[in-house]
Amino acid sequence: VQLQASGGGLVQPGGSLSLSCTLSGITLDHLAIGWFRQAPGKEREGVSCITGSGSSSYYTDSVKGRFTISRDNAKKTAYLQMNSLKPEDTAVYYCAATVFGATLVQNGYEYWGQGTQVTVSS
Repeated sequence: VQLQASGGGLVQPGGSLSLSCTLSGITLDHLAIGWFRQAPGKEREGVSCITGSGSSSYYTDSVKGRFTISRDNAKKTAYLQMNSLKPEDTAVYYCAATVFGATLVQNGYEYWGQGTQVTVSS
């Protein structure tokens, strides 16, 4: 199982980015997907997650109303649309997958992708 995160980059405050997480080696349908981030000198934190069916999604308080998680099972891809970005959103973003329930706790995930850097700066 491999997860490939992409879409990071440099954006000005208030701007938007869309991250993608593409799976290979396994079907996406029954997997919950989580997005995590780790800023320099800080612990990795859960940002958002979505159930296997896509019927439920969850967000950490700091991104509610700004970030949207979604998925396209046919394309084996999950997305994180990030709007109104702030400098404090700067971090390496990771996607993860689990056969268990969606959670913002990183220990709940068996499969991890490499990170993609998001930098919010003027």
